[in-house]
Amino acid sequence: MGAARACVECRGVRRRSTLHRVIVTGGAGKAGRACVADLRSHGYDVVSVDVAESRDPDAPTLIADLTDLGQAVEALRGADAVVHLAAIPAPHILPEGETFRINTMSTYAVFSAACTLGLERVVWASSETLIGIPFDRERPRYVPIDEHHPPLPEFHYALSKLVGEVMAEQFSRWTGIPFVGLRISNIMEPSDYARFPSFWEDPQIRAWNVWGYVDARDVAQAIRLGLECDLSGAEVFLVAAADTCMPHSGADLMARVFPDTEVRADISGNESLLSIAKAQRVLGYQPEHSWRSYVATS
Repeated sequence: MGAARACVECRGVRRRSTLHRVIVTGGAGKAGRACVADLRSHGYDVVSVDVAESRDPDAPTLIADLTDLGQAVEALRGADAVVHLAAIPAPHILPEGETFRINTMSTYAVFSAACTLGLERVVWASSETLIGIPFDRERPRYVPIDEHHPPLPEFHYALSKLVGEVMAEQFSRWTGIPFVGLRISNIMEPSDYARFPSFWEDPQIRAWNVWGYVDARDVAQAIRLGLECDLSGAEVFLVAAADTCMPHSGADLMARVFPDTEVRADISGNESLLSIAKAQRVLGYQPEHSWRSYVATS
């Protein structure tokens, strides 16, 4: 993993041009809809695969149970790459064991199918939660949090994402296929920003993920860059907005909620406390959307 990291960081953001047909699993979800639209607008031939029909009549969905390896192979056949977003998207939707089973088995099946079929690239949704979110029992070890923060999964959903990262490393080692894991923050659409002022009076409300969020359109950008960036091995990237969801400075928020946490950089402004530096440096990721364009702070 260390050698792969050194290689990718020296090569930077050179773009691939060989990918054309991309399967997006979970294309009917919040990130999936934005991803499908973004890839199509950039000339990709996209097929959405999900257990639910798409709400977009121009983006029909192939219905498939991706926990079944045979269905996963058939769904990915003929593609150049896969974007794997399909999952139970959060804890407490299903019993924890079922969440873990579905997320782990679908990730295994998609990864295995991609390798069996010889796809050129796998980009997939890991999660910010595996670093210890929500920070209730545990506390962040330091801020800004980066990809070196120890994994501290607090529930089965987060544990399934950690298992996915281990699987990605091994599948990539076996096959040489690049795997790009995106530790995506709390995804928002423009309609979600109206509720941000309800967070501001009490910093504890959103302290559970150090006040992080990310616009679905920026998630789509990170996914596309993950498909195009020239890298090798299995890499993970935190993907968040450039700012926090709060009008207060990071220094003020940390002093009020996590006063004993190590601070490793200047946080006197509104910059995200989930570091996107690696995604910026390696993928060329530059988040374009902020709640500040939609909500007045005074």
